[in-house]
Amino acid sequence: MEILWFLIAMGLLFCVVAPFVRRRRSGGGGLQVVDPRSPDAADPEAYGFLRQEQQDIRLPGPDQDLLDVLDVVQQTQSWKAAAQLLAGTPAAGEVRWQRVQAFAGAAALELQQRPGVGGSWLRSWRSEAPEDPGAAQVHAQFLVQQAWRSSAVGQDDFRMILEEARTVCEEAARLSPDDPVPYIAELAVARGLGYGHEQFDQLWAKVIDRAPEHMGAHLAALQYLCEKWHGSREEADHFATTAAARAPQGSLLAALPLFAVYEHIPDLVIMQNFHGSAVVSKAVDGALYAVHSARPDDPMLAHVRHLLVFFLIRSERWAEAMAQLVRIDGHVGALPWTLNEDPAAEYTLYRNLAVAGFEANGGSPAMLGGV
Repeated sequence: MEILWFLIAMGLLFCVVAPFVRRRRSGGGGLQVVDPRSPDAADPEAYGFLRQEQQDIRLPGPDQDLLDVLDVVQQTQSWKAAAQLLAGTPAAGEVRWQRVQAFAGAAALELQQRPGVGGSWLRSWRSEAPEDPGAAQVHAQFLVQQAWRSSAVGQDDFRMILEEARTVCEEAARLSPDDPVPYIAELAVARGLGYGHEQFDQLWAKVIDRAPEHMGAHLAALQYLCEKWHGSREEADHFATTAAARAPQGSLLAALPLFAVYEHIPDLVIMQNFHGSAVVSKAVDGALYAVHSARPDDPMLAHVRHLLVFFLIRSERWAEAMAQLVRIDGHVGALPWTLNEDPAAEYTLYRNLAVAGFEANGGSPAMLGGV
């Protein structure tokens, strides 16, 4: 265990100095630490990358309509713009689920910053429009986020909040019977309350009856099936590979096995050259195939690109990582960065390491001009 912590510490140290390293192109020597003012130091801004403080941690990729409405809601504390946006967002698509999560997250963050006062627009929305399915969906997801943010798993208050969330999910489903969002929100409740497999399967059937190819729903279900929750590595892998095999051409479900690998890294990372192993390489290549085949406007595309960046950098596939980075920089509200207390800092450390590795192997900004 002590050796493992040492390796983790050394890895973090390497990330910190990454902006200021280069690889000798002759004579061996590996990556070298250099002064940040040196002409040999890697410069992320040369690629048009934004500084750490400019990274938007709210979303994995751009959704200007959502950001505009969030600004209006938070400035005016009026819910009506949010209700209008959700009313015009198709029920079965990924965008609605992402927007529901974003509104819930904004309210939860406001409440955290201003206890007892923040997020009052959501309370008003629920009381003034009790039959609005969008309000019920955001409220349910807000409760889910509150449980995971503010309480310890298994504690009485954690269970009480999730029980309330389940009730609101049921109400949201009543208000919009064909919408998968209430059932997707309940997948997190199932994980927290420990639904049995039969009960989980019944819930999952309701999701796929409404949206069989919903990537966000599959990611939520995968969490339940992971070894650290109520399944196993084998169950999670079977679920992911089966979904990928059944996915139609252009579906990002082909990338699901990479998320399954990510969820079990803590158990596997002590393997020598784990990130160069056949398991990881196969999952990464599958995700790359999914990304290249997907519609450019697929709302889940950024999610997959972010996780790809993480694995490509750890596998020292610098050029491929840079090809993804130039498409996602600026928005970092996605795995794996959001598991860190400072997502923007975590993302920029990895990004700077990619720039250093890319340049150390002969790369330059000009080589990415056509990406």
